[in-house]
Amino acid sequence: MAIAGPATLATPILSQCSRRGSASRIPRRIRAVDQVSQVSAQRTMVVSTDPQRLGDSGGGGGWSVEEAPKGWDDSKIERLSVKDYLERSREMIRSDGGPPRWFSPLSAELAGRAHLCSSTCLRQSQIMTDKSDSISVFRLDGVGLGLVSHHQRLGKFFDIWCLHIPVADRTPFKELVLLVENTIKSEYSHSPNRPIYLIGESLGGCLALAVAARNPNIDLMLILANPATSFNKSRLNPTIPFLDALPMQFSHGLPYILGFVTGDPLKMMMASMEKELPLEEAIGDLLKNLVAIFNSLPVLLDILPKESVLWKLQMLKSASSYANSRLHAVKAETLVLASGKDQLLPSKEEAERLYDRLESCQIRHFNESGHTLFMEDGVDLLTIIRGAGFYRRRRSVDYVSDFIRPTPSEFEMLSKSYRWVDVAANPVMLSTLENGRIVRSLEGIPCSGPVLFVGYHMLLGLELGPLFKKFLLEKNILLRGVAHPLLFEKTWERTILEHSGFDVYRLMGAVPVSASNFYKLMSTKSHVLLYPGGVREALHRKGEEYKLFWPIQPEFVRMASRFGAKIVPFGVVGEDDLLDVALDYDDLVKIPFFKAQIESINDGRARRLRTEINGEVAKEDLHMPGVLPKFPGRFYFLFGRTFDTAGRKEELKDRGQAKKLYIEVKSEVERCIAYLKEKREEDPYRSLPSRLFYQAIHGLDAEIPTFKL
Repeated sequence: MAIAGPATLATPILSQCSRRGSASRIPRRIRAVDQVSQVSAQRTMVVSTDPQRLGDSGGGGGWSVEEAPKGWDDSKIERLSVKDYLERSREMIRSDGGPPRWFSPLSAELAGRAHLCSSTCLRQSQIMTDKSDSISVFRLDGVGLGLVSHHQRLGKFFDIWCLHIPVADRTPFKELVLLVENTIKSEYSHSPNRPIYLIGESLGGCLALAVAARNPNIDLMLILANPATSFNKSRLNPTIPFLDALPMQFSHGLPYILGFVTGDPLKMMMASMEKELPLEEAIGDLLKNLVAIFNSLPVLLDILPKESVLWKLQMLKSASSYANSRLHAVKAETLVLASGKDQLLPSKEEAERLYDRLESCQIRHFNESGHTLFMEDGVDLLTIIRGAGFYRRRRSVDYVSDFIRPTPSEFEMLSKSYRWVDVAANPVMLSTLENGRIVRSLEGIPCSGPVLFVGYHMLLGLELGPLFKKFLLEKNILLRGVAHPLLFEKTWERTILEHSGFDVYRLMGAVPVSASNFYKLMSTKSHVLLYPGGVREALHRKGEEYKLFWPIQPEFVRMASRFGAKIVPFGVVGEDDLLDVALDYDDLVKIPFFKAQIESINDGRARRLRTEINGEVAKEDLHMPGVLPKFPGRFYFLFGRTFDTAGRKEELKDRGQAKKLYIEVKSEVERCIAYLKEKREEDPYRSLPSRLFYQAIHGLDAEIPTFKL
């Protein structure tokens, strides 16, 4: 289990804690005795009940959201393999007879100590008096290391602490609850306005829930990976009465033991193949991991001797019962991570049960993963936390200040979800220079903010993927979209889309539409993307393509003028070359099944927009239109002339002047759309076959020409 939060912190080392009392406190400001330099930065503290973090090769540095580099690069962060996991396990199983204790994995190397499980209590030279949230992870086997692949990335924004439980330790579950609870209370007393994160995998899930149930007034954020609250339904529960009859070495039960400790070894070994490494290198990594597993089988058997397995299974049973009896008292926000191929626990079904029982719960499914989710390649805990909207530094989430820019690897992952649009529609992007000349590039886009982009919203928002990708690749500009609040209503995730369907928008920096969020984005000199037509445009009826549904209020003009922002209107066409609306809103409400579904979605639980106006622009009922694919054409973007509001703040306070500029901006959007509709008729490569033929001759990476400018 783990604890976390943003804080100013020096380089910490191991803190030994007793089973109860003040000794269980996480050290506040800790400095290795032999350390000369301090790594001091605003970041998030993570406390973990998982010894797996011991051997991480990470340093100790981190940034706050404010101090994080705009494009912090994770390419140098090494993704540790099963071989690293097993090597660190070998270090952790040395019995010292000591009690459970806290330690920081990222400072192990800085402190010059390779082994953190000695019985010696390391003293700290300084106690920290100001810190914030924390993450803790508790693993069943007492050795853990399940998050070893995540330490370095988490360490960029969290200070990680772990609770090591020696292999031979027999601390009862209730005493472990008290130990973690004392730590939580200590943290809360120093930072009552910041959340404390608890991450529990398997048994750690029960521990996190138990602590949350006993402390409903502390702001806790729970992340539960395949929690063992379903132990009574697992394949392991019936084995408890028969353990005494099994051979000492558990030779026949080795597959289960491996599954419980390390997840699916074969899947972890195949990580090299999934990373698309060169064949020779991938095969080499695969063989190294295979040899590591066979060489470490004695280590795994030492980790789980017969007596330890029996004790741990009995603890699982009591922990599950303890946590389930207190679910009604859990008030903490909870994120459940469920594996679809968990061979030990019915995790997928348990996630749905917890969703129904807990007051505030989200789910993320990993259909191809096994029990030890965090050890599998392709699972990134930091990305999951941020994508789920689960990262915050105060009592409530601030989508502007809490935002962390996506890394290059995350951007590459997100781009894959829009790859089909690039292939099918091959977008053409044009911009307008100051002299009015149109060029095929984003050269005419202002680099320094604040900049406000306003334009036409395509059917289903098809233009978003290519738009975000092009701005990042060509201009290194991350657009901050102002989006419908429903995308951030966590209770609607399961109703509208697959549980993680909205994560991509959060990862790319979208914020719920509101005056305060708009103000914050402008004040931070962001490049903001706003669709005045909103849902009404994106879910338009038949025959309404390229029609603007803008309200009459010029509010975005007045807000932009307060900060001297530049307003860039744009038009985009091509949706009618990709999709046809077969069933629109008017058709769907005539069908009882779809009518009931639409009424359920729009029953008032989610905040509605434009409640103060009437007419077509106010018809924003959310629904999913029925569409039919067409043989792909092409997308075209045109960013029109820039309207600079610098020095016009007082002038545009006048509603008449603001309305005049508003009409000019809207007219420019309509002009861009009209220009593109006309010029695309001259494009010899508008159709997919013509583009494929061109690429067959000039190569797949060749830029395909378009109409003459």
